[in-house]
Amino acid sequence: MKIFVDTGDVEEIKQAAAWGIIDGVTTNPSLIAKSGHGFKETVLKICELVPNGDISAEVVATDYDQMLKEALEVSSWHPNIVVKVPLIEPGISLVKTLADRGIRTNVTLVFSVTQALLAAKAGATYISNFVGRVDDISGDGMEAVAATVDMVNTYGYDSEVLVASIRHPLHIVQAIEAGAHVCTMPLKIMSMMFKHPLTDKGLKQFLDDWNKAGLHILEG
Repeated sequence: MKIFVDTGDVEEIKQAAAWGIIDGVTTNPSLIAKSGHGFKETVLKICELVPNGDISAEVVATDYDQMLKEALEVSSWHPNIVVKVPLIEPGISLVKTLADRGIRTNVTLVFSVTQALLAAKAGATYISNFVGRVDDISGDGMEAVAATVDMVNTYGYDSEVLVASIRHPLHIVQAIEAGAHVCTMPLKIMSMMFKHPLTDKGLKQFLDDWNKAGLHILEG
């Protein structure tokens, strides 16, 4: 499974990149606005920090012609950029146009398998299924993820299922069980993946025993 960090904060991306395990970064207009820096400036800095990753940068227009202009501009900034497009009617038309031109896309704000089917047929590189927002209204966001994975596999679409709006590590476990291709998450959630009380307990015991014996790896 690929792991993406979901943020517009350059310092958070530096921390995640230092672990050596992230495969990309997702942003959205809210995250970019929160960063306090310019859009192009931020996206290019992210590309620099994660040179081998896919970096999703979202268009903000909602009519086809303007969306196309924005998509062509954003995609020209760096080869690692994936154009993020909302699942609306002109958005699906845009994804088809971009796919025909060899430009990669991430279709966002997907909440159902029927929406995911539209994205897959249009040629989306990534289909971003949101889970947390569905759970927030007493639904089960993972149902659509599992159905989308089955749909992509059954019909042989090239799209990858990207689980977004992750609220806690259990969502990651469920995404793995569903066979999703990617999880994107805030740095806070990614940090939680390291944690287990038995790891802390075991490490303490190992170090206590080592220090009690007066052993050293490096002499002097």
